[in-house]
Amino acid sequence: MIELIPAIDIIDGKCVRLSQGDYDSKKVYNENPVEVAKEMEAHGIRRLHVVDLDGAASHHIVNYPVLNRIASQTSLIIDFGGGVKSDEDLKIAFENGAQMVTGGSIAVKNPELFCHWLDIYGSEKIILGADVKDRKIAVNGWKDESACELFPFLKEYVEKGVQKVICTDISCDGMLQGPSIELYREMLEQHPGLYLIASGGVSGMADIRALEDAGVPAVIFGKALYEGHITMKEIERFMIYDL
Repeated sequence: MIELIPAIDIIDGKCVRLSQGDYDSKKVYNENPVEVAKEMEAHGIRRLHVVDLDGAASHHIVNYPVLNRIASQTSLIIDFGGGVKSDEDLKIAFENGAQMVTGGSIAVKNPELFCHWLDIYGSEKIILGADVKDRKIAVNGWKDESACELFPFLKEYVEKGVQKVICTDISCDGMLQGPSIELYREMLEQHPGLYLIASGGVSGMADIRALEDAGVPAVIFGKALYEGHITMKEIERFMIYDL
């Protein structure tokens, strides 16, 4: 069964979504992300992807108080990303309730530090963020494209012990036009043991089923849920059917 992971993206302490990583496209869906998390938990969701978009843009963790409130008021397993650039940021994330932390820009810009975290905390707690645009890794909240090509980047980190990867195709994110299934197939063909978490483009439950059929272990989705293309009742039925 594919693992369903709703996303809560945070700007100014509020639950928002962007389109293709464009901060100017911000749409606020709820002033209180804790309410959103509680509703998700009430419908059977067990895991949550929380992104500090302010942190991603400012190069240090910002919205950790929101993380703390979600973690303390629910029993959701939270993976957290956005602005984790230092040992102190990582410590803040874990101390405020994250069970896992995703590192994307840091894995490009400071691979020694990212590998140190991998050694210290293990591959269960440190997730590699591979956000791609035209098959190149994007950094700094997707504002900048690096020279790193996705597949050599992925191969290098798998060899260093990475087991979990969140891969977002930026061109699809927030567009509700379907995920990059062929890209994910290719990644899994090269790394069949990888716990690949697909992200970006999910427009409805049919996309989630297509990802499951392609062998993708997990999926992050947000806008489809907030815009009503996926309902919590559909999620409940899907999880019951797949058990």
